[in-house]
Amino acid sequence: SVKALSERLGITRSSFYNAFESREAMFMEALERYLERSPDRALAVVPPEGSVCALITATFKAVCQSLARDVDAKGCLAVNSVGALCNVDAGLGPEVAAHMVARLGRIEVLLGAAVARGELPHNTDIAATALSLKTLLVGLNSMAKVLPDRNALWPAARTTLVAFGLLCEDAELEKTGSLSPPREGGL
Repeated sequence: SVKALSERLGITRSSFYNAFESREAMFMEALERYLERSPDRALAVVPPEGSVCALITATFKAVCQSLARDVDAKGCLAVNSVGALCNVDAGLGPEVAAHMVARLGRIEVLLGAAVARGELPHNTDIAATALSLKTLLVGLNSMAKVLPDRNALWPAARTTLVAFGLLCEDAELEKTGSLSPPREGGL
């Protein structure tokens, strides 16, 4: 409730409404801030130089490391919100879904650049591969909540990247520069 939120924040209800239009607006602002810190935000921009595959590999590695360090296995706010809100909440569900679809689009752009640069074959099904990678990111976040050994996530992600021809080994990562995304937050 707004009352509970206001008390927890140490502000009055009127201050809450002055800062946010509603609980839903506050949630969306929190989600957007969370996503700005997510390791997969590195997938938002095609690197002007270097390997797209190295960027993808570094991002998945950072996501797995972040999930392994999540002692409480809270998971990712975005992924948790999909399960809790999409097709359930008429107001927030479509907004959460739009964020996820936009992130899927970012992966498609990266894969298109990888094809254009010759890192992936020209016959790569970009849409299907992007959806597979986004599904892997969501799945890693979900499995991190139930796996006793969250260090098993990277070998699983690595196997998928190998299958899609996207894995760029550590030696290659070092040659292409510092592509490791920040390691805070979730997806």
